[in-house]
Amino acid sequence: MSTELPESAAPPPTGAGESSPAPSRRTFIATTAVGGAVVAGGVIGGTILADSQEANAAEAPPSSRVSLTVNGKRRTVTVDNRTSLLDLLREHFDLTGSKKGCNAGACGACTVLVDGRRVNSCLTLAVRLEGAEVTTVEGLADGDELHPLQKAFIEQDAFQCGYCTPGQIMSGVGCIEEGHTDSPEEIREWMSGNICRCGCYVKIVRAVEQTAGRK
Repeated sequence: MSTELPESAAPPPTGAGESSPAPSRRTFIATTAVGGAVVAGGVIGGTILADSQEANAAEAPPSSRVSLTVNGKRRTVTVDNRTSLLDLLREHFDLTGSKKGCNAGACGACTVLVDGRRVNSCLTLAVRLEGAEVTTVEGLADGDELHPLQKAFIEQDAFQCGYCTPGQIMSGVGCIEEGHTDSPEEIREWMSGNICRCGCYVKIVRAVEQTAGRK
């Protein structure tokens, strides 16, 4: 009858000079896995730390200080050089009348007047407007007295959802000031950059005609 003990029951070596037994398959796998995790963790952690340090060391986006007059009030602000006039008005000055529609200059919802000229504020860099005079839909009324074109839009029922209305009114004011109101066809041509998804074009033209006739 064999007296050999099972591997798990074998007593540990006691002599100082005795060599350590070879690791079992299970011990080897466990040790390798733990060691690999530590190494991998060190590499990953080091990479994240290096990236974080590089990000912190990176320069802030270039910015500029710009002063302009908005609706008769002088404003001075430091902004990222990439900031559009539309974002400056909405996010910095809390003038949310100008709407962000397509943000690509195709719908006209963001139309404002810069030095009396119509512009798509989403395509206009704020830092290029040093000393400019900007008029938004909030600046048309004289106190509680609405601008004639604002009144005409109400009287002609020239809007439904109203989203495009601020841009339509600002474009209409510019169109009248430019003298492009000799006929409905001319008004349509010079306001063709303003899109109304509700299809109120006929009434919008009538409102512009009405206001131009009063001028």
